[in-house]
Amino acid sequence: MRMMKRRNYVIHTPEEIALIREAAHVTALAREEIAALAHPGMTTLELDELAGAVIRATGGIPTFLNYNGFPRNICISVNDVVVHGIASEKCVLKEGDIVSVDVGVTLNGGIGDTAKTVLVGNKPTSKDIERLLAGTEEALEAGIAAAKPGGHVGDISRAVAKVAEHYKLGIVRDLVGHGCGTRLHEPPEVPNFISTSEGPVLAPGMVLCIEPMLNLGTARVYVEPDQWTVRTADGQPSAHFEHMILITETHTEVLTRV
Repeated sequence: MRMMKRRNYVIHTPEEIALIREAAHVTALAREEIAALAHPGMTTLELDELAGAVIRATGGIPTFLNYNGFPRNICISVNDVVVHGIASEKCVLKEGDIVSVDVGVTLNGGIGDTAKTVLVGNKPTSKDIERLLAGTEEALEAGIAAAKPGGHVGDISRAVAKVAEHYKLGIVRDLVGHGCGTRLHEPPEVPNFISTSEGPVLAPGMVLCIEPMLNLGTARVYVEPDQWTVRTADGQPSAHFEHMILITETHTEVLTRV
């Protein structure tokens, strides 16, 4: 497979896009199946093992497993864990927890990457948690709507930030979205905050992961000694939603919708 680099982003060939589209589709299906499996009383390790089986049933392999040493099939982040949560037999899901499942699938050379945050169990949640989940998902949709051929990555960032500010949520600045396609992380970066740079032009053949990571409290985060787990600095909950998009000549295609 061939990737053509243009400045600080990647343009994928039609052949690559076909593989990426297929991988993204099965990743979206896996995301929904895995999220539906989360229930009170199960450990996150049990959920991760089920996730591995779901991913392999697609014919693909878990992209995150052993990526830079990551030890699990997917990232499972509970409550104040923002991203990169490592599944453990010591972490038991409880009624009312929120859990983010970040799923990657590699299939025939294409890669899919997508995430969502769900409420565990059927217990009514607080207005603050409702605001966090609704605001983060709405920020993702706003970012997608702002991604138009000929625009800029900065358009996405502004749209996400505007919604986050409306919902009074902390915007994590230490982590950003990214290109994705035949490698898990490709240029460009896709910030969720407004910066001084407009970023690259959104050109046909670009594949991007838009992924707001928003906190109920402070935007500040820290990384645990395991060098993976990212938590909010104040212990307040965080949410994470992610879709992959493809920029075409005429429109933007969301590759990870079900």
